[in-house]
Amino acid sequence: MPEKPIFTKIMQIGLVVKDCDATVRKYADQYGIGPWSIYEFNPSTVSNMIIEGKPVQYSMRLALADIGGVQWELIEPKDDISIYAQFLKENGEGLHHVAFDTENYEKTVQFYQDRGLPILQGGTWEGMTYTYLDSRKDLGVIAEIYKLTPDFKWPEPVAVYPNP
Repeated sequence: MPEKPIFTKIMQIGLVVKDCDATVRKYADQYGIGPWSIYEFNPSTVSNMIIEGKPVQYSMRLALADIGGVQWELIEPKDDISIYAQFLKENGEGLHHVAFDTENYEKTVQFYQDRGLPILQGGTWEGMTYTYLDSRKDLGVIAEIYKLTPDFKWPEPVAVYPNP
């Protein structure tokens, strides 16, 4: 048993959706949740893309909003190869992952590797490395963790809804 908890805080709830923009409008217009910052993740914006340890290029459109101090993420796969596309095909829209803060990114990855639990997907975007860890059998959900550069700043989104 670890001396300290592996995860220290819930950072994000991630859902996979068929249409990011339509879902953003529903959250904002019908539930008052927002504003939403919308981003494009693809080979021109993300480096070091991997799926199951192998270099693979994938794409998605995503939207981020804060709900009570927890970031909500809506992800629309733009291909048929990412773990988001696989999830959508197998499960339909719904809860995909929970992103957790960790005391130490490398130790958390090692913790998973020592247990034979794979890294499902990852990449580096604007100085933030994101890694999806397969904890579905143990925790019932995919865990995502981040490694941020000290100077990480959120870039300007490609769109915001509702428009300020």
